[in-house]
Amino acid sequence: MVKGGQTPPEEPLSAGMRSAWKQVEAGDVAGARREAHRILATPTNPPEERAQAEELLRRTQTPRALYGFALLALGLLVLLVTLALSRY
Repeated sequence: MVKGGQTPPEEPLSAGMRSAWKQVEAGDVAGARREAHRILATPTNPPEERAQAEELLRRTQTPRALYGFALLALGLLVLLVTLALSRY
C-alpha cells in the first residue's frame, strides 16, 4: 500500500500522468511504472512531463537496502539449515 503524500508536487500535465499518479495512489505501482516508461519512450512529450515521469519512477523504485536485508536473511537461513543437517 502506498503511503500518504505520494501525490505529485504540481498538477500532472497530461492525462497519462494523471492516470499514472492515480494508479500509484490506488496501489498499482507496476501499472504506474509501465505508464511512466511509456511516457518516457515517447520522444514528443514536453520536458516537464518527462520530468514528472522520472519523478514517479524515482519515488516508486524498490530501496536497495531491501535487497541487502533479503540476502542477509537468505544467508542466515542457509546457515541454520546447514547447522541442522550437520547435527544428524
